[in-house]
Amino acid sequence: MAHGERQNAGKRILMVAANPSTSTVTGWPVGFWWAELTHPYQVFAEAGYTVEIRSPEGGRLVADGYSDPEDQSGYSAHDFVSLGFKHSKAHAALLEDTQSLDGVEPADYDAIFLVGGQSPMFTFRGNTALQTLVAAFYEAGRPTGLVCHATCLLLEARLSDGELLVKGKSWTGFANSEEQFADSFVGQRLQPFWIESEARDLPGTHFIVEQAFRPFAVRDGHLITGQQQNSGAAAARLLVEALGR
Repeated sequence: MAHGERQNAGKRILMVAANPSTSTVTGWPVGFWWAELTHPYQVFAEAGYTVEIRSPEGGRLVADGYSDPEDQSGYSAHDFVSLGFKHSKAHAALLEDTQSLDGVEPADYDAIFLVGGQSPMFTFRGNTALQTLVAAFYEAGRPTGLVCHATCLLLEARLSDGELLVKGKSWTGFANSEEQFADSFVGQRLQPFWIESEARDLPGTHFIVEQAFRPFAVRDGHLITGQQQNSGAAAARLLVEALGR
């Protein structure tokens, strides 16, 4: 075990993935995105942290089909990290019966990281309990990470003083150019709203994006955000940095 891994032994990161849902736009089943869970998980595990995966409601997690490296579309066929996670009995079991977020306290963890996917657009948006929990981690000084569509939560999350969590912050999330590509790929509109468009309408915050699907993550204090599914590891590395590694 490396020195850094020994140093981090016993430190805990809470990963939150969305419960399965149904898109109100397409009528299709939606869930979490494989790479946004597995790539950060690998970064955290290799840095020596204990990782706990939970979901807002608990229970079995289901991934978006296009994120599955074995999906016949071939959209994520390059994702060998997720392929390995899927076929590891010990790791796959972590998604079979997750605990809910009931009773979670920031003091019990060193950081929180929210996984994206299509489901967050329907289950994180408007979820005041989850917004309050994320704000509590942030106000407790815990590194607070969100990637891809999970960043929709930041459009509404407010601190205890009523101000938006992202007020005065630089952050990123799924870009309009990426939404346009996804819509074109499947041949129809996928999302009920676009994060970039709504973020740019918020006063007093700085939303930035990189080239479409290029790994890109932003750290502003202990708020860490990743642009899309290729940015999970980059965001995770910034969170590890924020934890002092």
